[in-house]
Amino acid sequence: MKTVDANANVFSESELKELDLISELKNEIMVSITEQTKLGEPASIILSGHPIIEIIVSVGFLKDVKVDGTMIQQIIKDSIEKVSKTENITISTESTIIKIEQ
Repeated sequence: MKTVDANANVFSESELKELDLISELKNEIMVSITEQTKLGEPASIILSGHPIIEIIVSVGFLKDVKVDGTMIQQIIKDSIEKVSKTENITISTESTIIKIEQ
């Protein structure tokens, strides 16, 4: 059995940077969707994968909300490009899978 000190850092520096990048990207997507649509905040946003290699973005809305999928996809791509420039890192939109769910 492995014991972990609650004060110990269980993530490497590169893993922490990756988690920060995913968090920043999620926040940017949330803010952009909220600001650029009249839909309000999405019910959920899930990001998985490795942001440099391949990332899956799943955005969920309530069933009664009419969603323009093309617009949401463009907002997500624009958010990825914005975070890429801000963080001076390449996140390829070609290797991004976008799912819009209700």
